[in-house]
Amino acid sequence: MKVLFAGGGTMGSVTPLIAVAEVLKSRNPGADLYWLGTKTGPEGKVVRHYNINFKSITAGRLRRYFSWQNFLDFFRVIAGFVESLFILMKIRPGVIVSAGGFVAVPVVWAGWLLNIPSVIHQQDVKVGLANRLCVGAAKKITVCFPETAKKFPQRKTEVIGNPVGNNLRAAEKIDQAKWRIKLGLKEDWPIVVVTTGGTGAMGVNELVMDALKGLTKFCQVIHITGQHKAEDNFEHENYVQYEFLVNITPLIAMADVVVIRAGMATLTEVSYLAKPVIIIPIPNSHQEQNASYFYERGAAEVLRGEELDSDDLVKKIKGLIDNKNRRKELSNKIHRVMKWGAEERFGEIIEEINK
Repeated sequence: MKVLFAGGGTMGSVTPLIAVAEVLKSRNPGADLYWLGTKTGPEGKVVRHYNINFKSITAGRLRRYFSWQNFLDFFRVIAGFVESLFILMKIRPGVIVSAGGFVAVPVVWAGWLLNIPSVIHQQDVKVGLANRLCVGAAKKITVCFPETAKKFPQRKTEVIGNPVGNNLRAAEKIDQAKWRIKLGLKEDWPIVVVTTGGTGAMGVNELVMDALKGLTKFCQVIHITGQHKAEDNFEHENYVQYEFLVNITPLIAMADVVVIRAGMATLTEVSYLAKPVIIIPIPNSHQEQNASYFYERGAAEVLRGEELDSDDLVKKIKGLIDNKNRRKELSNKIHRVMKWGAEERFGEIIEEINK
């Protein structure tokens, strides 16, 4: 079996596909797995960590608004398409798998031209432009939420939830006392984890730094800033900073409260681990619909970034830390928002298509 995954630029389209790759390896130990991603995104380091053959291609952004970069990116997409053609002709995978992201579009198109079937997965509530452009070329479409399935052709669409990896399941059983010692954390103080994805969100990072004086009076903050966003040699009491971690799930598993953007990869992690969460979605983006979906089901607290200051963040976090019943309510509801077992079903779909 040969399977080629396509995704990157951010970790959002990478995390669920890694989970599917793990399932395929366990079900088919001799399977050959390949990955096409971007030259500059964080995915290369992560994919290689899982011993998957990684190659980068030229990628152009897919913007819904006017920008002079659109003219250059048109040629980048063409270049990525040509590169994909040559790589696919050499590898000849049985299936192409993507979870959105602009780098996947030329790969899926090239696969269609070469008669290689594709499976695309839609995580977000709102259908992304990349997946919209791939619908016609896809043999099968999987989605996270029932509401999203209505936006695709019913004959080839299935609601499966979002895949979760081995690291997430293992995080449920971590020895939290050992991890506190390893990270230099106090035994009896609550932990707040802030993460905004592999590339980081400068606005949220700055918000956290501004809020540190207030936050560290009542909790310990673990802050994953994103690649190239860390403060060099910055030290603060009750504060631990990382630029990027391949596996952040042990930290999330330890947390009393998690602060995130509204990317579905991270939302899936906190949902699986049933963590009280504060969402700060990217303004005027698909993330606002993700955040609203969870908020409307009583499964998350939401702060809108355009109106937010550091005092708001401190008050919201302290309110949750001080209210154990509210945290328990959020934990119970967020775990029920999603359907679980998607990684196994996704593996079955790939095997069925690959026959």
